[in-house]
Amino acid sequence: MQRYLIRRALVTIPILFGITVMSYFIMSLTPGDPVQMLINPGMSQADVEIKRRALGLDRPVHVRYAKWLNELVHGNLGYSYSTGAPVTKRVGERVAPTLTLTVSALVLSYLIAVPIGVVVATRRYTWIDYAATFFAFLGISLPTFFLGLAGIYVFALRLRWLPVGGTMTLGGEGGLLDLLLHLALPATVLAVAGAGALTRYVRSSMLEVLGQDFVRTARAKGLAQAVVLRRHALRNALIPVVTLAGLQIPALLGGAVITEQIFEWPGMGRLTIEAINQRDYPVLMGITLITALLVTLGNLLADITYSLVDPRIRYE
Repeated sequence: MQRYLIRRALVTIPILFGITVMSYFIMSLTPGDPVQMLINPGMSQADVEIKRRALGLDRPVHVRYAKWLNELVHGNLGYSYSTGAPVTKRVGERVAPTLTLTVSALVLSYLIAVPIGVVVATRRYTWIDYAATFFAFLGISLPTFFLGLAGIYVFALRLRWLPVGGTMTLGGEGGLLDLLLHLALPATVLAVAGAGALTRYVRSSMLEVLGQDFVRTARAKGLAQAVVLRRHALRNALIPVVTLAGLQIPALLGGAVITEQIFEWPGMGRLTIEAINQRDYPVLMGITLITALLVTLGNLLADITYSLVDPRIRYE
């Protein structure tokens, strides 16, 4: 396992390098000048040129990237164009809220999808199966912003069960319960789309396992249906489903960009929108790098979990 982890770490380095190269050069090709976003009516053209030189924007893009990469090697992600604050500080403050939201959504999507997938697999072609399929495709098809706005209208504005947005009640003392109330709606919205696809996958995996010989043997021994499902079918059916956790992480982080904006959740997704509007490229590069690291780490954890639930998998 140790050798496997070392190999994965070594493979990650060129992947991250390629991601930063593509991101940096694509950003340099996008229309809009970061300095134009910092101009105020009192600035002259000479002041604009001084500002551009101070930010290093007068240099060729490959020189700017080499400088950024050199700073990265020394642990510095640069400084925000808009605020002048270190990028590590701006992005670091947003990592925990985003992880809280995405991990909650991931756990919630599995809590929704696994029981429903198992039930509909054992009741194939019944009204329960058709209803679950309908809602699964509904969850997959509806865009996140629509679910978010619908959730705010129903549960926050009409029923007043949950807060509209933010992480704590204004003027309140905060606390875990207050955080969970603010987390419930955005985490559920983010989990719905993933749960729809996951339900279909669990259903297919369970149907495949239920047709295996060892399941028929267990039934022939007279074991109860619940025991057959829990001890023999479910564990084997969930083995391939575990790998989906790693694949869901990029989708959840992408969905968090919209969800955090709708619910005013102070995470990396909301910071991404702010940085794009301000052409704050150092912040965008920091977010891209941290997101790539989180996705890589999530896939590694999924691979390790895969080896734990399936004894046939050995990483050497």
